[in-house]
Amino acid sequence: MSGPALQAVTDGTGVLTPSVVLLIVVAVVVLAVAVLVFGWQRNRRNNMVSPLAKATFSALHTVALAAPVLREGLSSRSASQALPYLRQLLETTAMAMTDSRGTVLGWDGSADQHQQDVQTLADRVIATGRMELMSHTSIKCNQPGCEVRGIVVVPLESDGSIIGTLAALTPATAGPPVLRATGEVARYVSSQLELAELDDSRARLNRAEVRALRAQISPHFVYNALTTIASFIRTDPARARELLIEFADFTRYSFRSAGEYTTLTDELDNIERYVRLEKARFGNRLNIQLQIDPEVQNVVLPFLALQPLVENAVRHGLSGKPNGGTVTIRAENAGSECVIVVEDDGVGMDPARLNEDLDDAHLSGAHVGLGNVDDRMRSAFGDNFGLVVDTNVGAGMKITLRVPKFRAGIRA
Repeated sequence: MSGPALQAVTDGTGVLTPSVVLLIVVAVVVLAVAVLVFGWQRNRRNNMVSPLAKATFSALHTVALAAPVLREGLSSRSASQALPYLRQLLETTAMAMTDSRGTVLGWDGSADQHQQDVQTLADRVIATGRMELMSHTSIKCNQPGCEVRGIVVVPLESDGSIIGTLAALTPATAGPPVLRATGEVARYVSSQLELAELDDSRARLNRAEVRALRAQISPHFVYNALTTIASFIRTDPARARELLIEFADFTRYSFRSAGEYTTLTDELDNIERYVRLEKARFGNRLNIQLQIDPEVQNVVLPFLALQPLVENAVRHGLSGKPNGGTVTIRAENAGSECVIVVEDDGVGMDPARLNEDLDDAHLSGAHVGLGNVDDRMRSAFGDNFGLVVDTNVGAGMKITLRVPKFRAGIRA
């Protein structure tokens, strides 16, 4: 059999996907750490650590402490928690962060009597997109002991738009070194906030795609399941009761609100409920075989990643075959990955036709589950982890997906 492999590196407009952006950022950080560690080890062999290496390690450590809260997005909480680290980095009297309206979200340090000065400069920065500076000759302060001699406000940007500002209040005149340092810190903060927006967009997209799958389940499966259960009420009440309990458990899992991810075991349990309900309709025309390696039972994968593949096999592969057939699910241990195969011996289809159906799935509803699962797999694990589909007319269909056994930030 031969067929298409669903894959993409961009979002279709030439813009890098969030996973690619994150990969680039991680690569840069790893490279910086490697260079620093190499320098540290070399200096250690010489029984000394240079002041430059110490300063670099300190700066890297401070930046790392600020990153987690900034990745939550721009808010009063993230600003208040990140500013102490940023102020330590620049060694300023005070630092502040505002939103896109110039409202101060957080302030760290003394000299908060200059909040109005910061807001005035922030308004200009938001309007012009350029750094603004207030020198010691322009600063008016009647507060005894105030050491502020310069105020620098720079824009915070995300995707080309100004989302806020970062202000540094310095104890000396803000010369070129201070301006450059503040600008670099602002660029770092902007990159973290942009990654936070990408994370949020990915999460919203995943939730929307799960809702789309649930909407697909409703018209196609619920009606058939309830009709089948109704047919047993008079002829076999006990069977009808069993099927109704299966249906309740299936829908409880499928429409749960907790989490974007689940374990392979939980997903397979739900598939078995689905198959029992379908077997009540198809009888001996539908069979299922499970071949699951014990080592991969707790592998984490996107919620509802397998059920749509099995439903696709039943609806499009076996329902049109007079004698029915078998759906085989294999989950194999493959080192750092789990390889999952959903295969049926049904009618299959022309690979070119499958590509057309996938392209128009959002309009026709055909095979929408395959494209949905492919998108969520790539969003969760990267563009190398999409579905691979092998099919041909009369040859059934085989869908393969690879799942990393571990991926940072992904848990059931």
